[in-house]
Amino acid sequence: MNLFKHLPNTLTCLNLLLGTIGVFLALQGRPDLTAWCVLAAAVFDFSDGFAARLLKAYSDIGKELDSLADLISFGLAPAAAYMSLIHFGMTKDWNIDFWQMNSVGQGLILLPLILTVFSALRLAKFNIDTRQTESFLGLTTTATGMFSVSLVHLIYTRGEGWNTLSSIYIVLPLIIVFCGLLVSEIPMFSLKFKSFGIKGNELRYLLLLVGLAALLFLGVGGIAVTVLLYVLFSVGKLLFATK
Repeated sequence: MNLFKHLPNTLTCLNLLLGTIGVFLALQGRPDLTAWCVLAAAVFDFSDGFAARLLKAYSDIGKELDSLADLISFGLAPAAAYMSLIHFGMTKDWNIDFWQMNSVGQGLILLPLILTVFSALRLAKFNIDTRQTESFLGLTTTATGMFSVSLVHLIYTRGEGWNTLSSIYIVLPLIIVFCGLLVSEIPMFSLKFKSFGIKGNELRYLLLLVGLAALLFLGVGGIAVTVLLYVLFSVGKLLFATK
């Protein structure tokens, strides 16, 4: 029995486990730790595909398991982090005490879960869309999840002026925008380098440099800046291409 053929699915399961732990931590008022779980899950999400290609251990169950893991780690866990953020914006307490809130507050706390629904739609769409082999149409669940948890991590750890971003009037429109991006037809330029020359890779190098600077100054929160710039660059590239 070749145990190595189970390695990709094992890595996928670790992705799923970390996402589940991240949900629990967010609901316990520690979305900063949720961010680390989701980022680690992203590493396993990359590793399982790499391992499958290296070992030629592709399977139907692996494909289905990968989508299920991504839904939890990059759909539900980020939604739970947003729930904690909205609770903080309303009560200045990260730990959610759902049953002590009024009905309006309870409804607002649950609204971020729409991110999970749109993540599921995105994953289902991607699984049957043959156009997305080299680049993506719409923002990936992984990028959306990493943006979400890194933003919450930034607000949680930096506090002070960053706390203004916990306002429900900012968080909910942001969630709606990213839900739209998940299922949109906006082409997102590929981050893969086919060569290391400057020509043809201008946006990739610019994003890499700005992303490194953001990570240097903002730590984990720099990921949110990088993903946001990636979206803006992709939209800008589309607009200029149509002129």
